[in-house]
Amino acid sequence: MVGAMTAIFLGCVLGFVVWFLSRYLVGGLYTVDQNERAVKTIFGRADRIGDATTLNDPISEPLTEDEKRRYDYPQVRVIPPGGPYFKWPWEKVYKVTVATQTLNMAFDPDNPAANSDGQVLEAVTKDQLNTGLSGQLRYRIAERNLYAYLFGVKHPISHVMGYFVSVLRERIANFEAPKNAEAETAVVIGISINDLRKNLSDINEHMDRECQSAAARYGIVLEASLITGIDPPPEVESALAAINTAHNQVSSDISLAQATADQKIEQSKRAVEIETLKAQAEVEPLRQMTAQLADLKQAGHGALDSYVRNVRLALYTKAQHVILEAK
Repeated sequence: MVGAMTAIFLGCVLGFVVWFLSRYLVGGLYTVDQNERAVKTIFGRADRIGDATTLNDPISEPLTEDEKRRYDYPQVRVIPPGGPYFKWPWEKVYKVTVATQTLNMAFDPDNPAANSDGQVLEAVTKDQLNTGLSGQLRYRIAERNLYAYLFGVKHPISHVMGYFVSVLRERIANFEAPKNAEAETAVVIGISINDLRKNLSDINEHMDRECQSAAARYGIVLEASLITGIDPPPEVESALAAINTAHNQVSSDISLAQATADQKIEQSKRAVEIETLKAQAEVEPLRQMTAQLADLKQAGHGALDSYVRNVRLALYTKAQHVILEAK
């Protein structure tokens, strides 16, 4: 009886040991893929790098002084790709992918059915026209601020999309085309959708600059924003087409007039240049003769008389009739 109890006890102990080893030792091994990074928590607290925070990193440079006080996150120890690594039962590993991802700019993470099922984002222009925007965002998780992404913000992508949409709508509502000489000479009444379409690259660059702080705010890097389409409301589509046609016609007429004026100016310049050269060609022999006579005069009275005599003889050989004055 005692032997049976001992065998049962040893079996329980052996089973517990096997379960513990398989559950906490073998099960504690993990790996990190090439496009992943990991952060480990110990009793729920992230493994930090001393007292370093994101304020010690250049990632916080785009933030204002007030934002730096609000978005001051600790720097955590990032586990690079590789393995196998080991964790204790009281430790937990959080893995995130750092690969670049693409997202429609009209996508609403909290309500996927919004914005026409995430296809078109509406915005109001400066002349109170409701226009539809379409395009894409490229983003990735900031490896240098994993704390904000994992622990600082509950839904980071929702915060980033909300921030991006608010900045974009503010830009659309206040956008004015840059002034240039052509715009000042063209008397055309247009609407702001024309300006937006002609300056898409400037809008995209503005969005890239304004969203540089997203990495320090939410732990997400917005690598690029590409607005590809700006569609006016149907009620102004025909009016916009007419305005564009008139603008193109006026621009064509102005360009033709400028080309004609430039051509006439160039012809006038050439004519003045030709007449100037002709005058110089007529004056130059007289200047040369004046200089030669001055040299002869300095050489003596006899040299000048000899020169006049030689010139007169040369003229006699060419003349058919000679009239002499009788004394």
